[in-house]
Amino acid sequence: MQIAVTFRHMDSSDPVRSYAEEKLARLKKYIDEPVEAQVVLSVEKKIRHKAEVTLGAKGITIKAADQTEDMYAAIDGVLDKLERQLKRYKDKIKRHKPLTGRERQVAKTVFAAQSIDEGHAEPTIIKTDTFHVKPMSVEEAVMQMDLLEKDFLVFTDSNSTEINVVYRRKDGNYGLIVPQS
Repeated sequence: MQIAVTFRHMDSSDPVRSYAEEKLARLKKYIDEPVEAQVVLSVEKKIRHKAEVTLGAKGITIKAADQTEDMYAAIDGVLDKLERQLKRYKDKIKRHKPLTGRERQVAKTVFAAQSIDEGHAEPTIIKTDTFHVKPMSVEEAVMQMDLLEKDFLVFTDSNSTEINVVYRRKDGNYGLIVPQS
């Protein structure tokens, strides 16, 4: 686990830094992948101690913050919040049972923009990817899209077995594209 601790509006303190690193080490039991953690410890108005932690691992970004009158209590509070979030994500992933055998294969092709703009008979293909589209519910597709930090996700609806697309709208909400036959 790579941990970066930043102090704002306060002097850097080795005991506080080592305390935060010790507490973050206990989160390893929830994430097996290489984890990057950014810890920002700050003091506002000389009485409000704030701890913010951002964890990043394998497409998952989890943020939490807590503030109290004591820096150690703020660190404990933010780590409790992170632990609850990681437990919730891990439970969701465990509860998900993939429907094997019903996967579809989809190809994605990237064309060169110049070949389309100049009016060539056939556009130039730059890259082609093939991937499996897994059956899942809409809620699960939104969760997977958030975990992977993507703007859209192509999936097979587990109820209708049709290929659907869920995407993130500019206003922060989600959209769903369902094909009509």
